[in-house]
Amino acid sequence: MTPPPIRRAIVIVLDSLGIGELPDAAAYGDQGSDTLGHIAACVPLAVPALRSLGLGRLSNLGPQARTPVPLAPQARTPVPLGAFGRMVESAPGKDSVTGHWELMGLVLDRPFPVFPHGFPADRLEEFERRIGRRTLGNTVASGTVIIEELGPEHLRTASPIVYTSADSVFQIAAHEDVIPIDELYRQCEIAYAMFVEGMGVGRVIARPFVGQPGSFRRTANRRDFAIRPSGPTVLDRLVAARRDVLAIGKIEDLFAGQGITRAVHTRSDEEAMDRVEEAVREGGGALVFANLVDFDAQYGHRNNVEGYAENLERFDARLGRLLPLLLPGDLLILTADHGNDPTTPSTDHSREYVPVLAVGDAVRPGTDLGTRATFADLGATVAEALGVEGTGHGTSFLRELVS
Repeated sequence: MTPPPIRRAIVIVLDSLGIGELPDAAAYGDQGSDTLGHIAACVPLAVPALRSLGLGRLSNLGPQARTPVPLAPQARTPVPLGAFGRMVESAPGKDSVTGHWELMGLVLDRPFPVFPHGFPADRLEEFERRIGRRTLGNTVASGTVIIEELGPEHLRTASPIVYTSADSVFQIAAHEDVIPIDELYRQCEIAYAMFVEGMGVGRVIARPFVGQPGSFRRTANRRDFAIRPSGPTVLDRLVAARRDVLAIGKIEDLFAGQGITRAVHTRSDEEAMDRVEEAVREGGGALVFANLVDFDAQYGHRNNVEGYAENLERFDARLGRLLPLLLPGDLLILTADHGNDPTTPSTDHSREYVPVLAVGDAVRPGTDLGTRATFADLGATVAEALGVEGTGHGTSFLRELVS
């Protein structure tokens, strides 16, 4: 049977919505992590749209249960509107760059370097020389915690706060009234040359904040300066075929602008969904690729269980609005890039399975996609659906999707 044509793919990444520890989670200190399952065990979730797509087949969404559910308990709920499955991250690591690259068919064979004891003193001294300022911090820390701890000294000295995490990131926090945004970005560009291009670090992140001691808050002027993809992605294949790729949220940053024809940066998940809705209504393009970062940045990293649950419910309401807007030939896929379990003591990403939910007029309702061996299966599916060459990684599940 020849699959019906897919005219456009819409991929939405719910940043950090993991659904249970991977078999190698203990090697990353993430044994027992289950972002969605643990949130649902703490907060009854009103997510009817996500349930209708089959999310309840992948994670126990009941308010009390913490016991994993079989992958496809077919008799428990009505037939989902689309296809459902889960995916394994085959590359080492658990950061956003690695996860997003793998989703688009670029699978790393080694992790980006991490710095559990801070960055080398001689490299940091050279960074200070280049920016003309001393720095504070140079440690592994939660962003909100280190701002509260070092923010007052930063206000006195105008020294930027440098820190890292379990991920391969060089982060610079600065008060917007002390170091203007343009200057902070300039410092990030210097750090990019030294630590990303010079040492292979995955990302430099600008972390501006405002407020006074005791009430500091980070702003939406965050910016990611990611390492350039080390090989071709499905995005590159689409652009080479003169197909339109619209990046929404931090997608452009994660791919260093590569393989993208249009980009829209957003200040919140609500705004990101506004842009997704607009793109769907307009009906153009081949791929709409969006990242909803608030799940991770606002709630996962801050161990905010209630906030994460509320954001899931807000997204679910937007999803309920989006589904009727899908046009003939549209393929909507929901997924994630890693976990970030807010119920654990850690504030870092976690090594977890991620969901894959697919719906559209060509998708066979109730299709169980099982456990996919790599996130790259999603990229292979998008490539086949849109008629471009894949990257050689991943196995397309298009033939399983279509009716």
